[in-house]
Parts: sequence; C-alpha cells; structure tokens
Amino acid sequence: MLRGLTGPVRFVLFDFDGPICRLFAGHSAERVAKDLVLWLEERGLHGLLTDDERQLADPYVVLRAVDRRHPRSDLVDELEEWLTRQELNAVASAWPTAYADKLIRTWTAVGVRLAVTTNNAPWPVESYLGTRDLLQCFAPHIYGRTQNLRLLKPDPHCVNRALTAMGADPAATLMIGDAPSDCVAARRAGVRFLGFARNERKAGLLREAGAEHLVDSLELLSEVVYAAGDTRAP
Repeated sequence: MLRGLTGPVRFVLFDFDGPICRLFAGHSAERVAKDLVLWLEERGLHGLLTDDERQLADPYVVLRAVDRRHPRSDLVDELEEWLTRQELNAVASAWPTAYADKLIRTWTAVGVRLAVTTNNAPWPVESYLGTRDLLQCFAPHIYGRTQNLRLLKPDPHCVNRALTAMGADPAATLMIGDAPSDCVAARRAGVRFLGFARNERKAGLLREAGAEHLVDSLELLSEVVYAAGDTRAP
C-alpha cells in the first residue's frame, strides 16, 4: 500500500503538530484549550462558546468559534496572538515524532520537495525545525495560520498556497496529517492523503473524514521511502 501511495510522489506536504512533532507534549493541547476558555471567561465572554466547544480539547476549535462570532475583531486578534505565544513557548518541550526526522531527510535526499501546511502559526514551525536542523528541508515552504482564520483547515487555503508556490502537480503530491481537517483539505485540493493516527480514536476520526490510508507509525513509511531512494541510486 505505502509503496503504491508514495511511488509517484514528487511533493509532500506535512501537517506540523502530529506528523512532525507533538508540539504540546510538555503542556497538553487540552490544557491550552482550557486556558483559552478561561481567558474568555475572565473577560466576561463565556457565552461566546457552546457547551460542546468549551469541552473540546482543541484550542483551534475555540479560536475558530470566536472568529465565526466576531470575525476580524480586536478580540480575535488578541486571542490569536495569545495562542501564538503558547505555541512558541511549547517548542522547547515539543517531542519529535518517531522516524519523522529520518523520513524528512530521506525524502529531501532523493529530491522530493517538502512543505509544511498547518493551522499553527508559521513562527513556531520555523523555530522547531531549526532546533532539529530540518529547516533547510522545507524553507521557504512553510504555510501556517494567517490573520484570516476562516482559511484554517479544513479550508484548503494553505495546501493550495504550497502547491502554487512549488509549482506542484496535485496528482504527484501527498499530504500527511493526523486530523480530519487535514484529510478534508487534501481532498478539496485534489492531493492524495496519508493519515497518521497514534491511536484508534484518531484513526476512527480520520476514517469518518474519508481517509483511506492510515499508519500508526512513520517507521514503515520511512523504510519504504529509503528503499525506493536506494534503488534509484547509481
């Protein structure tokens, strides 16, 4: 399955938090989401969120929810800046995803062009990749959150930006992501998708979103890419 999926690939788009690292490993995304909710409550804005939105352990759900009700407002700008600071602070304690570094370097070595397409702000992505000596594998193709939060995935905006900037053929492009929004964005952009699911809960959510190809580790993928590159060597 993986050999057939990756064989024609000349461009790979990575989601950041998940396939490349666990950004909030040192202080969980759930804690950040709760802090965002508390931030709103302290300002008397508790009513901006539904009960379901308050319970979800996803800071980006909270951010999108506030933007839907107060688009392009000072409140949204302040909230987005707060989240960006949390992402930057989290870089120091982020955990590399097993085999991600090897996979990235192998694809780079065999001439596959890489980009990051993420709902995170671009600056934490650049900071993390710099700590792993991986920035040169992606730069300048890092496409993260903009001030227009309506363009967060599942909107394919960041995916389309990457395709356009790299001159990539969608048919020769693979996106790797761990969230249903990644799968939907890839489908809308016309690129093939590989879901990365650490556990069965994430796998179930990806399947519900339409993901046909899933892995729970990047180890085998790394081996397949390495073997394919080795056979092309002179």
